[in-house]
Amino acid sequence: MYILSGSIYGLLSIILGAFGAYALKKIISLEKVQSFEVGVRYMMYHALALLILGYILDFTNGIEKNAVRFIIIGTFLFSFSIYLLAFSEKISIPTKILGPITPLGGLFMISGWALLVYYFSKFISDFGTLCLLI
Repeated sequence: MYILSGSIYGLLSIILGAFGAYALKKIISLEKVQSFEVGVRYMMYHALALLILGYILDFTNGIEKNAVRFIIIGTFLFSFSIYLLAFSEKISIPTKILGPITPLGGLFMISGWALLVYYFSKFISDFGTLCLLI
């Protein structure tokens, strides 16, 4: 599931990035295009991270699972809210609804990365202790 999510995010970021580069400039303002590109960039970064994490983690404990789940959820909320905000004037979506979703997505991504920092620091610490015992 984690590798599949990374693959889907990678695919979508390429499609949406191409759409943004070629079609959006005729439809929305340059500022909105730049915002859209931030969503695409973050989606690609996290697609690559999910692919790597899907291969290196064994997902036997809650920290690993929750870290990756938070990254998946956060990326979705963050990037898709930015995409919708970029089109908010064209499709009449109230920004009052979408505005708070972007930072919530960011908070999920930060939480996922913080869990990874905790997990890997504990892993490195345990590995260092093991090396000292040998």
